Order: sequence, then C-alpha cells, then structure tokens
Amino acid sequence: MRNFSKSIFNKIVSKDVRIILRQGLNPSLRIVMLMILATGIAYPLLLVLIGDVTLPFQSTGSMLTLDGKIVGSKLIAQEFKTEKLFHIRSASNSTSTVDPHISPEDAYAQVGRISKATGLPESTLKTAIQFNIEKNKVSNVLVFAPPYVNVLEVNIQLISGYPDVYHEFANRNLNGVS
Repeated sequence: MRNFSKSIFNKIVSKDVRIILRQGLNPSLRIVMLMILATGIAYPLLLVLIGDVTLPFQSTGSMLTLDGKIVGSKLIAQEFKTEKLFHIRSASNSTSTVDPHISPEDAYAQVGRISKATGLPESTLKTAIQFNIEKNKVSNVLVFAPPYVNVLEVNIQLISGYPDVYHEFANRNLNGVS
C-alpha cells in the first residue's frame, strides 16, 4: 500500500517539485521544531526560574501563613462564614469571585457585626482596617491602586493580635472548622 501511494505521488508530482519540496520542507520543519522548543519550553522555564529568584513570594502564589501554617493566598479570596471575621464581598457585587479585596466602606460596614460577635471595641477593628489600607498603599507605591482592604490579611492580623478572642482558630483553618 505504501509503495502504491508513493508511486502515485511520483507520477503526479514531477521530480523537480519533489526536490523543491524536500529541500524546502526540511528547513521549515527544523525551524518549527526549534520555535516550539524555544517559545513553548525554554522561554516559559526561563521565566519561572527568573521569577523564583527575583520574586520568590509572588512566584509561589503569595501564600500567607498563620502560626507557621499556610492559610491562603494574598491574591485569591476565601469565603469566611464565621461572624467573627471579615467577609469578602458577595458574588453579586464582584466581577470575579476570586477578588480578595473589599473597599474600606465594605470593611467598615462589617465592624458592628464583628464587634458584637467578638466583644472587641469598634475602634480596635477600625484601626485594623486603617492599618491594612495604609499597608496596601505603601505596597502599591502610594499611587497605583485605590484604597482597599485585603480580607485575609486583616483577618490574620486580628487572629494573631487577639488570640484569646480567636482561640477557636488555633490549629484550624480560618473558617473555624477542623
């Protein structure tokens, strides 16, 4: 069968065309393979290596820890169900369900609920919010981002700062469930 198809090809295509195809196709295939290796394998690996060396926190997912345990990413929202912690905005108010930030107004609106659930003064919670806003301004070089509160970071700050109030989160995830 193979010889049959080869003989048909030889009859249809002249010898000169076959030579041109062979001479033109081999370098083309080599270039395609070289480009696949360069842009599909070598370049991405080089970028990963550069990222690991120059930005290790960001290249590993910007993971945040609490008591030495990874509790989440600074870049991806987590839903908190307990009344003692700040909540992310609802999916109906967010263009993406993974946005880890809320506006300062959204954070301040939750202060009463958290104060009632924890017994912490509202002024303490407002200070935690303000500190988080200022920290984010500095990390964004003061001008590149609007004010925001990173929900996971402010919750970690509260749990770390008030272990007697948030004792149920010791050795557990941030939703208080083992």
